[in-house]
Amino acid sequence: MEPKKMRFGCLAKKGVAEIRERDLPELGDFDVLIKMKACNICTTDYQQWLGLREHQGYPMAGGHEASGIVVKTGKKVTDFKEGDLVATGYEGCGSCSACRNGAVDQCVDLHKDTEDGYKWGFFGFSDYCVRSVRGIYKVDGSVDPSEAGFVEPLATVLHGTKKLRLEPFETVVVIGGGTMGLINAQAAKAYGCRVIVSEMIEKKLETAKDMGFEVIDCKEKDPVEEVKRLTDGEGADAVIVAVGATSANDQALEMIKEMDGRVLLFAAGYPAPELHIDSNAMHYRRIELIGTFGATNDDFKEAAKALSTGVVDVSKLVEDKKFTLNQMQEAMEEASKPGMYRVSVLLDR
Repeated sequence: MEPKKMRFGCLAKKGVAEIRERDLPELGDFDVLIKMKACNICTTDYQQWLGLREHQGYPMAGGHEASGIVVKTGKKVTDFKEGDLVATGYEGCGSCSACRNGAVDQCVDLHKDTEDGYKWGFFGFSDYCVRSVRGIYKVDGSVDPSEAGFVEPLATVLHGTKKLRLEPFETVVVIGGGTMGLINAQAAKAYGCRVIVSEMIEKKLETAKDMGFEVIDCKEKDPVEEVKRLTDGEGADAVIVAVGATSANDQALEMIKEMDGRVLLFAAGYPAPELHIDSNAMHYRRIELIGTFGATNDDFKEAAKALSTGVVDVSKLVEDKKFTLNQMQEAMEEASKPGMYRVSVLLDR
């Protein structure tokens, strides 16, 4: 029997996650009905739960690292079928100049409130949802649903990696061995780079080692001096800052090589980190500071392919302890603990 309602998790206010119910949107010709399987709690989600990103507004029906099974397709859907495992991406309006050029992350309607007043209405934390084919990506059915939810974060990483213009055999330092740091590290490794991860939390150091990366324990060694030592005094070709902290920004600028070094500012921080840079140094050393955020349609397609083929393996980046939709409050509490990787909410239980 086809469902008429959807149950979903949302942030009602600081520190409060609630389960609510609303009518399922009508299935359009180019829509699919998805029985949701899993949604991972992103930094964006739990930081608002902590009260650090309240500018996003309430009630927030977020959850953008999600996957599920197609159970019904609209009349004109030809490239998805019942039983497909799909991950959610950015839907966009499909008509504005940004969408027409594939830059769906720049769509003016991307974060438009829903008609019933929900902010960031991705509704990833739901038992069922209706999505346009513009915003879903097929993932091989053998992929664990929680891991399929990494299509969105991996897409944002690939977007930044392209801006960084990595070349084979370059040395790349990733500051931060959290979820996004280690996805960035894997992407750089896939480009044929030597990758060094700098981290201070023991759990994350061990995970980075298990994934085959060189690591610097910045509690024990000065990370800048260690990068210089590991590169025979030359410094890194590129540094990816995957921690939103002033100290990480400062370290990155000291780690890069003397000429033509690049720094990718991947992570945001709240409160906003500072960036200390001498414009003359940028000029004479030809330093590149690169910002990145979001992902294009092509980034999403490539992310789905990378996860489907095992080129990127995120199995170590999902916490063992899982939660159900009814446990959203407990899941937010768990995700907000220091040192956690992705906490996954299983939606079909």
